[in-house]
Amino acid sequence: MKTLLSAIALAATLAAMGNAGAQSFPSRPVTILVPLAPGGSTDTIGRIMAEGMRPHLGQVIVENSPGAGGSTGVIRVARSAPDGHIVQIGQWGTNVASGAVYDLPIDLLKDLEPVGLIATQPSMIIGRKNLPANNLRELIAYIKDNPGKVTVGNAGIGSPGHVSSIFFQNTIGGKITPVPYRSAGPASQDLLAGNIDMMMDTAATSGGHVRSGTLKAFAMTADKRSPVVPDVPTTDEAGLPGFRFYFWHAFWVPKGTPKDVIAKLNEATVKALADPATRKRLLDAGQELYSAEMSTPDALGKFQKAEIEKWWPVIKAAGIKVQ
Repeated sequence: MKTLLSAIALAATLAAMGNAGAQSFPSRPVTILVPLAPGGSTDTIGRIMAEGMRPHLGQVIVENSPGAGGSTGVIRVARSAPDGHIVQIGQWGTNVASGAVYDLPIDLLKDLEPVGLIATQPSMIIGRKNLPANNLRELIAYIKDNPGKVTVGNAGIGSPGHVSSIFFQNTIGGKITPVPYRSAGPASQDLLAGNIDMMMDTAATSGGHVRSGTLKAFAMTADKRSPVVPDVPTTDEAGLPGFRFYFWHAFWVPKGTPKDVIAKLNEATVKALADPATRKRLLDAGQELYSAEMSTPDALGKFQKAEIEKWWPVIKAAGIKVQ
């Protein structure tokens, strides 16, 4: 009986400690770490979400930590104190493809805890404003007529822009030359300057430039047009039927972060996504929001695992690897 009472007392103490942890979190500003340079869609979405989460968490700051296609920042978060005060925003490239492209010292599934999905988006095939091609069919013909001469910027080896451009190249049977950058932002600036020919980018990053006419858009890699750039046709409409590429964003924290702290971060994420102002900003940036059943940490964990199982064999078969 004495043993039983001791066990009950210990359980009560641990429960109280857990509740106290949730009640005291956060005890300092929460940092959303963007593992890419400023200016890309991951940075944009991270800043939108930070603003939306502040009413629920207090001070939320955004820090950029680029390098190795986002892997440097992901590793940094995985090795940080598991107390919920550092949250990694990542996407298909940083938290799926990087595991196949780099020899990471961490396990993307085992060394990070999922918090929740944010949104998803298709890519947009864009080019410099003085590129001779004016539509997707002309672009494909131009690439085939100039094998290896057309340069394609991306946010780093294994990034969504890199992998999707390889898929595009293989699909059309042409040859393009990838040019890696530290993030989509610097690549976009070089495209605007005419230093590279094209990119596989997003409406979040390049929609405004397309609308202003400073960049050309050839197609959305989706089955429907984007409300951000409604004049840009889908790949089906533009002459490359069935060519699709989406990538998504989500939050993670270091392995070992208390479950009640993760629950509080997830709650702040869900509430931010439910806020009309935050939703509008994301939708205006070309994002598509997930259904309620996809909002849990468990749903993100299963989704990320399925994406790894789907894409790693494809990336490896294409020979995309940093030695």
